[in-house]
Amino acid sequence: MNQPPRMIILHPRDNVAIAMADIGAGEEIGSAGVKTLQSAKQGHKVAVAPIAAGQNVIRYGQTIGQATVDIAAGEHVHVQNLGMGEHTRDYAHASEAVALDAALETRTFNGYHRADGGVGTRNYLGILTSVNCSGSVAKFIAEAAEKSGLLDAFPNVDGIVPITHGTGCGMSGENEGYDTLLRTLSGYAQHPNFGGILLIGLGCEVMQVSALVGGRPIRADGALRYMTIQHEGGTRKTIEKGLEELRSIAELANTAVRKPAAISHLMVGMQCGGSDGYSGITANPALGVASDMLVRHGGTTILSETSEIYGAEHLLTRRAATVEVGEKLIDRVRWWEDYTTRNKGEMDNNPSPGNKRGGLTTILEKSLGAVAKSGSAPLTDVYLFGEKIDKKGFVFMDSPGFDPCSVTGQIASGANLIVFTTGRGSVSGYMPTPCIKVATNSEMYRRMSDDMDINCGDIVSEGVTLDDKGRDIFEMFISVASGEQTKSEELGFGGVEFVPWQIGAVM
Repeated sequence: MNQPPRMIILHPRDNVAIAMADIGAGEEIGSAGVKTLQSAKQGHKVAVAPIAAGQNVIRYGQTIGQATVDIAAGEHVHVQNLGMGEHTRDYAHASEAVALDAALETRTFNGYHRADGGVGTRNYLGILTSVNCSGSVAKFIAEAAEKSGLLDAFPNVDGIVPITHGTGCGMSGENEGYDTLLRTLSGYAQHPNFGGILLIGLGCEVMQVSALVGGRPIRADGALRYMTIQHEGGTRKTIEKGLEELRSIAELANTAVRKPAAISHLMVGMQCGGSDGYSGITANPALGVASDMLVRHGGTTILSETSEIYGAEHLLTRRAATVEVGEKLIDRVRWWEDYTTRNKGEMDNNPSPGNKRGGLTTILEKSLGAVAKSGSAPLTDVYLFGEKIDKKGFVFMDSPGFDPCSVTGQIASGANLIVFTTGRGSVSGYMPTPCIKVATNSEMYRRMSDDMDINCGDIVSEGVTLDDKGRDIFEMFISVASGEQTKSEELGFGGVEFVPWQIGAVM
């Protein structure tokens, strides 16, 4: 087998090469006719030509920042000599949107068909809380149900998930933050991966239970019960009543069995976290292939993390299905610029220290790699955090770059699968939705194999094609949707990863 290259240049326009292994001084940079001047870690950048101070540094054929000092050919390029710099983008809305051909074959998965037409990939009971003040009681009910063996008589139910959080009161009842939380909780209450929901409030909070259930059908199957601790008469009485209600909705949920469903019912939230210099070379573009495959079959994929597409948003606006869709995305980017400014933050607050150790230097570089997850499909629409996604194809949902919060929004919007690429080794899970973990490099995959489902490092080390690896990810979508457990599910993740986006003052 041919040895993999130690450094690669990703695009003819690039003036940096990427180290595919830890390299030392004096090594040849491919056919560039340049030798390294210092050592560089795997995933880091080395200049393949002189770069003057103020000149753009190019990776993927795109600007990732500007040199802050003169950089010699062969020199390590990173935080010591590369900065964000001024940047402008030509959005060219809807100028490059090309519809993908529909798949010729029909693929199915075995899922739980719900009364509202949705299809679940899991069949949990949820104990959903309106406010932090009811969180402990929700956990007490779940613990009491487990100790009593309540689910022993209901083999089709996957488990009980208490959904607790740190907000719901001490907030305005009429602002953006309230609306965002209301969408999030409503989305979980209606999620197809829940066979039934028990909603618990305290009684005096800002996010009233009545606001969540009043005057509208939350679940078409009737598998929702609700109560407040104050009305029931305190903790013990609420636990007793909660167990009765859980048993009632478990009877309904247990009638559901897995049946074939078209994979057009899959909605996959795409995330990356703990990214490294390999993310935009291996796992993210391979996921982009899988995303396109699902879109061709009529399914839906969701890209999010608005603060982590910053600097690469022009690649998405050009693929927008219409000018209006492109403008909706830029409206959210402008909102974020204002949001970070008034909260004394910066859009370039990323990459994180771990990202930088992995070779990423600026948010522009990180964003260009992150957008690779989206493949080549047209951008069908843009949604607010937790807003119900009602269109098929590739879509964008606004969210922070903080992974648990972003995934919370995707699940509230309807995602029944999550796929998460990572280079440093993020560990997490997101009940009720299974999460597939995809490693960007083989070294981390071997070191953290108990947490990783797929290795994309072999794209570099063994010459596996992006198409083949994308097909592997796509096939795992179907097997996990049909019931195969992911590593994060086997480990029991999902108890602390419900993180609603808190916008506005805590009062």
